[in-house]
Amino acid sequence: MPNFTKLTTASELPPTDEAKEFPCGERTICIANVNGTLSAMDNVCLHRGGPLGQGMIEGGKVVCPWHGWAWDPKTGEASQNPIVKVTVYPLKIENGDVLVEI
Repeated sequence: MPNFTKLTTASELPPTDEAKEFPCGERTICIANVNGTLSAMDNVCLHRGGPLGQGMIEGGKVVCPWHGWAWDPKTGEASQNPIVKVTVYPLKIENGDVLVEI
């Protein structure tokens, strides 16, 4: 059975076409809201360690604020190198709580 962890409440989610970071145990999760579709992914850009949740949404991708690497919030693939991927986590909302499966 999947083990979902409460990340935040639905009222704290980023608005459409924005990203936001949330602490989750010893890691930080980036929630991206791309055209109203929410995705949860690792917050650390694999290029140089930038905070993805502080970046912007551009062309349906989460763009790292440090060096502009773009990440697909559905697959975790980097636009600059599709072999490089951040982890994408299952996400669901229940009774106003945002839950991720880590």
